[in-house]
Amino acid sequence: MRKRPIAVVASITLATLLPIWGQEKPSTVVQSVAKPGEVRALWVVRTTLTSPEKIRAMVQAAKDNGFNTIIVQVRGRGDAYYRSRKEPRAMELKDQPIEFDPLAVTLSEAKQRGLRVHAWVNTSLLANLDALPTDPNHVYHKHPEWLAVPRPVAGDLYKMSPRDPRYRARILEWSKANRAELEGIYTGPANPKVRQHIYDIWMDILKNYDVDGLHFDYVRLASPDFDYSRTSLEKFRKWLEPKLSGEERRQLKQALKQNPLAAPDTYAAKFADFQREQITMLVERIYRGVKQRKPHVMVSAAVFANDENAYTRRFQDWRRWLSMGILDVACPMAYSTDTAVFKKQIEIATTSAHSAGRNVWAGIGAYRIPVESTVEKINVARGLGADGIVLFSYDFTIRPGDLNPGGNYLERVRRAAFEPDMVAAP
Repeated sequence: MRKRPIAVVASITLATLLPIWGQEKPSTVVQSVAKPGEVRALWVVRTTLTSPEKIRAMVQAAKDNGFNTIIVQVRGRGDAYYRSRKEPRAMELKDQPIEFDPLAVTLSEAKQRGLRVHAWVNTSLLANLDALPTDPNHVYHKHPEWLAVPRPVAGDLYKMSPRDPRYRARILEWSKANRAELEGIYTGPANPKVRQHIYDIWMDILKNYDVDGLHFDYVRLASPDFDYSRTSLEKFRKWLEPKLSGEERRQLKQALKQNPLAAPDTYAAKFADFQREQITMLVERIYRGVKQRKPHVMVSAAVFANDENAYTRRFQDWRRWLSMGILDVACPMAYSTDTAVFKKQIEIATTSAHSAGRNVWAGIGAYRIPVESTVEKINVARGLGADGIVLFSYDFTIRPGDLNPGGNYLERVRRAAFEPDMVAAP
């Protein structure tokens, strides 16, 4: 969802511009009106779930500063920050007793303080490029055939066994050379076994934990370069053939003798439709599964705020998910530092969601902006009728830095945006 290097650069740049920002945007008296029942949420990255002490401090900070919902990352990179029957325990928990269950501790602490807890599950992102998993039971090692394959190496890998060490090495090598748009190694949603695995993870959490919600992240492809795995190509051909004339099928059959990528090369628009359909099928199945078992549990998703980019480059058709009624809440990651861009993106999301009877929680990239800008965006989201706001991320707000000099980011947000008798910017 988020790229740390970008955050660092953004912090340095904004720190340089803070005096200018302050001159152009002086503190003003603004009364923001929250909807009844407004969701005030924090995304909490898995690094905070590595000890009971960190979890207690996080929950208390959320409570003390007026937040009512925490979205905690319990699946980061094909691992588990809970008792999973499907994936290995996160390596970052190696120094903790085996009985330590981060999600269970979070739920216990949060419920005592009246906070709602949503379990955040990364979907397709499987492994970091520079810190590959070591557990042999990790999907990266156990099921290399599930990996999403980039187009530039797909021809070479088409006939290679995924068990051949060179298979993963080629994917990793290409990904490292193109890391500007990638955050790691991904699985391919066209593979039915991948979709089943993700579904099983959700149902496992749902069965064993009294969560208020479950939250999709990375429910998309990394870029248009993916997924050209053999499984994806074969599934696409089966999907495509009924839509072709007899002559088109004959020509495609001939072309495939020379080029295993002939189908997506010839029918690029249909391949994009196919990719979107695979992801939508996964979202729909999971949503139906959740509602069948626990109708009160909310299903939300962190989505690309630029809906065109989401649709064309990530194959994440979240506006359709809302219209289909297979998502309760869209959380557009409107992380632009420009409030005008933020406003446009949240306006599109809110219109789409409310026309379908669904909700929007406006995602604010607090890690990129000073408190004043976060408060400004909260006010804008409220003015547009958003049902809540989510800050990314709690972990940033407790670290002193150029954008958070006193380390009291959440306290300042509370005073400016959440206390009803406080109308002046901090």
